[in-house]
Amino acid sequence: MAEKIVQTAGRDRLGDFAPEFAHFNDDVLFGENWNNEDLDLKTRSLITVVALMAQGLTDSSLKYHLQNARNHGVTRKEMAAAITHTAFYAGWPKAWAVFNLAKEVYDEK
Repeated sequence: MAEKIVQTAGRDRLGDFAPEFAHFNDDVLFGENWNNEDLDLKTRSLITVVALMAQGLTDSSLKYHLQNARNHGVTRKEMAAAITHTAFYAGWPKAWAVFNLAKEVYDEK
């Protein structure tokens, strides 16, 4: 395995308020699921962006996962193709919203 995903956002932001949720977020979702080698990180990142887009979630979590996708090797062209493809199934307005965030992320230096 090339890179091990380590997440502490759950404990950092919700550890005192919701420790069990923080555990599931940091240790299970990111610790176990994201580090499972059945899918590479690039593929997982694309799937995650598409799933969030399909739900219409265009908040900071989508931006985080767009950055994650870029960092895991998803090119601008691949991201644009994935968003375009998903638009036909998840909705055109959702694609517009995701494209606005993706453009921002991929234009970051």
